[in-house]
Amino acid sequence: MTGRPLLAIDTSGTRALVALGSPDGALIDERRWLAGYRHGEELLTRTDELLTSNRVALAELGGIVVGTGPGAFTGMRVGLATAKALARGLDIPIAGVATSEALLAAADAGAGKQAILLLPAGPSDRVVVVAGQATLVKGGEEPELPADAVLVAVDLPDRAPAAAMALGLRAEERLSAALLVLGAARIAAGGDDVARLVPEYVTLPRGIAAVKGEVRWSRDRT
Repeated sequence: MTGRPLLAIDTSGTRALVALGSPDGALIDERRWLAGYRHGEELLTRTDELLTSNRVALAELGGIVVGTGPGAFTGMRVGLATAKALARGLDIPIAGVATSEALLAAADAGAGKQAILLLPAGPSDRVVVVAGQATLVKGGEEPELPADAVLVAVDLPDRAPAAAMALGLRAEERLSAALLVLGAARIAAGGDDVARLVPEYVTLPRGIAAVKGEVRWSRDRT
């Protein structure tokens, strides 16, 4: 491998990951774990173990790729905060990649098929992502989908068709590779402004409201 490796982080779902990739986005190694809603407990430990086992020092990293969701509030804040801190501390570029985009790319629904992503939004609601646009589906309702659509469901046991769950599982298995490929392209193009990089939430804690036009904490509003 020539050039400096990339580190990818995604904490958008109940299964978190960190991955190491080449400068052009080829997957080298990864660590996955069932984080539930406790992403912060293991993220740094798993990252350190990944880098140590591959004999890569933090100072040798060439960029950070981070999944920006949609995802639950706590996980997204942990992942974005860690990725931003690393990028700032190491003075290296960062690329935010929509996890939904990476999942749909990883699902490989088939040529000519319109893949649609279905994600959880709390215990009863769900989010449908079509062509980069997320729409909330309230509990008890079913999304209106085109007849030729291929549904990819992630993190929805017993709340989505079996075929959609199977495609979602395949997408999750390939998520690290997809994030790295998409992130490497963004970094090669200059990356993102770390100060303006924000997550996309599917749920917010009580008392916190999204700011219209940009997904972020309402208390960050200036």
